[in-house]
This record gives sequence, C-alpha cells and structure tokens, in this order.
Amino acid sequence: MPAVAQRTEPLPQQLEGVGIEERLGAQVPLELTFTAEDGRRVRLGDLIRGERPVLLTLVYYRCPMLCGLVLNGVVDALKEIKLLPGRDFEIVTVSIDPLETATLARLKKQAMLREYGRPEGAAGWHFLTGDENSIKALADAVGFGFRWVEERKEYAHAAAVMVLTPEGKVSRYLYGVLYEPRTVRLALAEAGVGTVSSLTERFLLYCFHYDANSGRFVVAARNIMKLGGLATLAVVGVWLGRVWLVRGGRRAAAGAEGGA
Repeated sequence: MPAVAQRTEPLPQQLEGVGIEERLGAQVPLELTFTAEDGRRVRLGDLIRGERPVLLTLVYYRCPMLCGLVLNGVVDALKEIKLLPGRDFEIVTVSIDPLETATLARLKKQAMLREYGRPEGAAGWHFLTGDENSIKALADAVGFGFRWVEERKEYAHAAAVMVLTPEGKVSRYLYGVLYEPRTVRLALAEAGVGTVSSLTERFLLYCFHYDANSGRFVVAARNIMKLGGLATLAVVGVWLGRVWLVRGGRRAAAGAEGGA
C-alpha cells in the first residue's frame, strides 16, 4: 500500500479504522449475496461474470454528502466517455448500511440514471443492499474501512472507487470525488485485460504529491531522500520519461486528428 504522511497527533476516535488499505490483486468474494434494487437476491458472481471490468462503489444511500459526491463524480466522468455500462463494463454500487432497503437502492438508481442521461446503461448499473456480514466481507476484501459514528448518526468512510478485473480482482483505486474521464477510461481498459496497478506506481504515489496550485503532481524531495537517494531518483527519472513520452504521443495523435 502507498506510504502516507505521518500524523503527530492521534486520530479522532471516530476515524479509527476508517480509510483505504490497498489490496491490489485481491479477489472479491463472488459467492456473497445481496439484494438488488428490484428486490431480487443476487450473488456478486451474477454481476461480475468474467466478461467486463467493474467499477465498485461502497456508499450508503442516505449519506448526507460524501457518497453523493462520489456517485456524482462517477457520473460526471462517464458522461465524457463513450463506454457504456452493461456493454463495456459494469458498475456495482453497494450500501454499507445493513438497514437500508431495496426501495432506497431503487430510488438512488433512478436519481443517478436521470443525472447520467443514458438510460440504455441502466442494465449495467447495479444498486445493492445486504446484511452486515456480506457488507463487511466485501469491504474487507477491497480494504475499505468505515465505521458508524453514533453521535452524528452517520458513517465515517473514505471517498474512493475500486476498479475490478472481469474476474473480480482489484486492479486499481481511484480516490476523491472528481475522476478525470481519461483516467477512468484507461483504468477500465487496463482492468479489462487483467492489469493490476504495479508496485512501481504505488511506490511513486509516495514520491509525488498533488500541487493544487499548479494542477499537477510534483516530486516530494524529502520522501525521495528517505527512500534511497540516487537509486530512487533513477527510478523516478525513468518513470517521468515514460510519462512524458506517452503524453507526447497522445498530443501528437490529437494534433493529427485535429488536422484531419
């Protein structure tokens, strides 16, 4: 899992155990059963059938804010790409609240499909509810930590989307509530052929941090010094070279298309 910045103060009790522990390559338990938005009992294996990659979102339908932002972020990204749920990939949205019902799932599905604006994708977007054991087993399999905060009457959880291979293995994590459309498309393409995010990419997440002012990833010099000086710089240099070459090729291709 990517290293993270160390905190000097203890986590608030409400956030203990909350977050993402990356489990790239882990298999989700396909034998787990849930209730679909139409009230049918389904196995995960009925939805993850080895045919198409999967976007997995763990949310809850009565969430006051963050879950809605995650789902809206997914919809915003999907609006910008040609891939269609049910044809090119599947979306499996599972409530982490065992008290939520299929009715809530159906209403949430209707709302998200209205926002998406492509009703033909309805068959490929599944909204599920389940019992506590099934929810916990799925969340544990993908490293999704959450907990109920009694005083707030809501769940504390992270904002992330898990990308699965057609066989249900974790290929990649997409963090936050805004997902760049090209990143989503490429993540689905990679997962579709069984690619799992590499150790080098996970390692480089530690070496770089996102600079909101410049809108790009920049080298975190202190982290690089901790991880081995020249050898690490060599790896980073090779990776940056590859990124720049790929970007250059894409720009050239875009220019050629624009001139056509």
